[in-house]
Amino acid sequence: MKKFILVAAARPNFMKVAPLVRAIEKHNRSVETKKERVKYVLVHTGQHYDFNMSDSFFEDLKIPDPHIHLGVGSGSHAEQTGKVMVEFEKVLLREKPEAVIVVGDVNSTLACTLAAVKLTIPVAHVEAGLRSFDRTMPEEINRLVTDSLSTYLFTPSPDGGKNLLKEGVSAKKIYQVGDIMIDSLFFHMKEAEKSNILVRLGLQKNPSRISPYALLTLHRPSNADDQGSLTKILKGLEVISKRIPILFPVHPRTRKQLSAFGLQDKILFRDVRRRADLSSPGFYGMDPLGYLDFVKLMVHSRLVFTDSGGIQEEAMVLNIPCLTLRNTTERPITITQGTNVLVWNDTQKIIREASKILAGKSKKAKIPALWDGKTAERIIKILTKAPSRPLQKS
Repeated sequence: MKKFILVAAARPNFMKVAPLVRAIEKHNRSVETKKERVKYVLVHTGQHYDFNMSDSFFEDLKIPDPHIHLGVGSGSHAEQTGKVMVEFEKVLLREKPEAVIVVGDVNSTLACTLAAVKLTIPVAHVEAGLRSFDRTMPEEINRLVTDSLSTYLFTPSPDGGKNLLKEGVSAKKIYQVGDIMIDSLFFHMKEAEKSNILVRLGLQKNPSRISPYALLTLHRPSNADDQGSLTKILKGLEVISKRIPILFPVHPRTRKQLSAFGLQDKILFRDVRRRADLSSPGFYGMDPLGYLDFVKLMVHSRLVFTDSGGIQEEAMVLNIPCLTLRNTTERPITITQGTNVLVWNDTQKIIREASKILAGKSKKAKIPALWDGKTAERIIKILTKAPSRPLQKS
């Protein structure tokens, strides 16, 4: 029996890990002997404050509560990376896995990779090869180092493989498998449609009509922690909110910074645990939403503003216009084949591009190969067929 450790550090990571859990469980149901089965250990490093991480969150994702919580908490990049390495090494020595599977590009991705390779444990990186080519982004450094150390590099699209080959990575390590976020999106869309979030927000007053609205996510430090950048973004969004409601589930970090910069009055905060009417134009803030509620809102939105990587991909698959509040993206395929346009903190460009969309002049998407909801199954098939490594003595 093989044993894999799955690592997640924050809420978005669990959306990438959940399909892997389901793929392992599907594999186990399909094999005849115990020897062919896979055991997985789900580790939550606790790197970030995880809003809305209640039991219902894991129920939504159809995965169990993490088996191990490292409880690392917040801190500087060096503090987080060091704490995760120390605590994760203990887990590795105790569990002795065949491989460690990391996702994304957070500090825990890098830290767990370093701890594993120093114990000669193979690392599989899901979402490998993504590059913004902006080394001022901490996530870019995490991607580069993780990819250089990993044994299995699972890329979502052809550009990922090309980036890795240019960096001197052996082609034998690279596997184009599709986009893991799309697995989660496809799996949950039917269940998300049962959410009553549109009715609760006054956006669907009868079954046949949904009022138009835009959806916003904004949390990256380059935006949320920079008063000038945040101010310019909000100026553009304020103008658009006079034409269409903008719904903004606010990340705790961003809400703290809005208050610190004296910008909280730009947004009308509403308690959406109760019924509210957000169908009229306005800039509406709210507490973070559960996963299914958020998917339902995204699926029916007129356009999306975001600085999240995963939402750029989801909007592309849903053919929803996406304006990305960044000047680079590690997912260029969402621009070349998708609905994405980079607007960063350019107030006038935000207004101009959003106005085009509202006038019906949005881009149309061409869905990339292998973005079919079966990425996790391809990953687990590759890893289960890989040679077993000798267990290391502690």
